Amino acid sequence: AQIAPEVFRKVFHSFNAACADTDTFRGYRILAVDGTAVNMPRNPNAPSFVQNESAPKGYNQLHVNPLYDVLNKTYFDVVIQPEPQKDEIGALVEMLKQNDFNQKTLIVADRGYESYNLLAHLIEKPNTDFLIRVKQNHSAMREIARLPMFELDCDISFTITTTQTNEDKQRRYIFLQVPKKSKPGSKTRRGRWDFQSPYTMKLRIVRFQLETGEFETIATSLSRSFKLEDVKELYHMRWGIETSFRDLKYSLGLVNLHGKSDAFVEQEIYSALTMFNFTSMIVREVVIQQPKNGIYAYRV
Repeated sequence: AQIAPEVFRKVFHSFNAACADTDTFRGYRILAVDGTAVNMPRNPNAPSFVQNESAPKGYNQLHVNPLYDVLNKTYFDVVIQPEPQKDEIGALVEMLKQNDFNQKTLIVADRGYESYNLLAHLIEKPNTDFLIRVKQNHSAMREIARLPMFELDCDISFTITTTQTNEDKQRRYIFLQVPKKSKPGSKTRRGRWDFQSPYTMKLRIVRFQLETGEFETIATSLSRSFKLEDVKELYHMRWGIETSFRDLKYSLGLVNLHGKSDAFVEQEIYSALTMFNFTSMIVREVVIQQPKNGIYAYRV
């Protein structure tokens, strides 16, 4: 109890700083982002306590928002939030602010991260590109919703404004209704805007058809040197963060917590992330002798 969770966070980052993650995709470090919940013992007095109509007795959860290096199988950074204050977009913005990416980095995200404010943060961050699966129906971003529903690879450009003058309307600017003082925990894409107004944004939109006949739409800042097949492969890599959550919780035992307070569970989350990275590095260095007549390839 006398050791703050920040100490465990420092250990996590110090360990990462001493490691060399070398695997890249055409020079890019691939970082997937997603969130997962960690269930805790019930404690109504903790910030992590959730109570609603579907759970009248309430329960406790912390929301873990990591950036995961899918090629090197290591966790790069994390933001931990009480479940009632969950804000996955805000967590990614926070990680972008607190990290200097000294090598080319691609952030890969699933639906739910399409936010004008987040996209602007990604565009403005040096050495950083993004590849985000976005909505494509009537609730999609206006310029994306207008695109025809077939395979395409095109550039779109639009201007965002926080004012609603006649000139803004004539120029068909996208109006963001931002409160005068944006709340840091705002979840909607209209809740926050951290840049000047007007702000012109350019995106490359890639839409492809799956074997099921359904379409997937990707917004990216990658150049045309990355073909359609590259975009598909990079998006598919995002699945690595989902399997890492399973290993983190069950192989490393994050489902079996030892503490009841939010601070103790934060300590355990940082400890598990550090041990996950340590184990991944050992596995990466193991030399496997494949049997000459074996049916299956051996792996650690």
